Amino acid sequence: MTYASAMSGGWAGGLERWVPGLRTVRQYRRSWLGSDLVAGLVLTALLVPVGMGYAQAAGLPPITGLYATIVPLVAYAVFGPSRVMVLGPDSSLAAVIAAVILPLGGDDPETAVALAGALAVLTGLVILVAGIARLGFVTELLSRPVQLGYLYGIAVTILVGQLPRLCGFSIEGRGLLTEARDFARGVADGRVNRAALAVGLTGIVVIQVLKRLWRTVPGVMVAVIVGIAAVALFDLDAEGVRVIGMLPQGLPTLALPRFDPADLGALFSGALGIALVAVADTTVLSQSLAAQRHETVDPNQELRALGAANLAAGLFQGFAISSSASR
Repeated sequence: MTYASAMSGGWAGGLERWVPGLRTVRQYRRSWLGSDLVAGLVLTALLVPVGMGYAQAAGLPPITGLYATIVPLVAYAVFGPSRVMVLGPDSSLAAVIAAVILPLGGDDPETAVALAGALAVLTGLVILVAGIARLGFVTELLSRPVQLGYLYGIAVTILVGQLPRLCGFSIEGRGLLTEARDFARGVADGRVNRAALAVGLTGIVVIQVLKRLWRTVPGVMVAVIVGIAAVALFDLDAEGVRVIGMLPQGLPTLALPRFDPADLGALFSGALGIALVAVADTTVLSQSLAAQRHETVDPNQELRALGAANLAAGLFQGFAISSSASR
């Protein structure tokens, strides 16, 4: 090996350490393409309704949920060290985002979008600085039992949080116990919408049956298509099944969010809180998934990728994002 080729290889290796997406492209196999396309279709079928739902939960227009799904995924694909992580809008952040932007005048949709974008930019900068400062070692101090407990806790929280939506009504409670209590009260008070419950249960059955009998068929995507067809054919929105309606067309454009400088203190304190939650979610999940696949990930690069993804979300009319065990 010549000195020039060694230097070139070292430079390329250093660049790939900071931009792992380059290594993925270089090592990609054509035989993976079919499975990756199916996985992409399934994830799209899941991410589209989830992103819009969490946008509404954060007090934002549904379209921002799509923006916060598309751009951060691209950023993480370029900078993220994990090949199976999926970032996007998350339930653990939606309530925090709403709590920060609504008191600042977020009742107006345009103001809410600008404030949420600024909040995401500040969150991304905080996490990015932590990654550059190589503070990722803190995440390696978490033991494997803690990681497993975290994943199981997320599963229970997701299940309880989605039960009211499955039954077609909303609750005011925040947190596992209050959500479980309010759900039980809603069922006891007869608030269950039978049409919404039928759509949800049909989707679950379709996913489980296809998973057991035809594993190569993307059950999630089929369930979404069946749900859309059922709402259209049987006019289920008139029966109380909530639908999103028309959305603006086109992709988000790059723009720096504008906000009142007097709100900077509140936004920055909110960004610190969101950064802590997002880092805890993402790094623990990343380490857990890597252990399952007998791989390792650089926690500092994970922080840098998460910061870049949040920064991209804020600059393209989105809001703060994190990882998700369900996705």
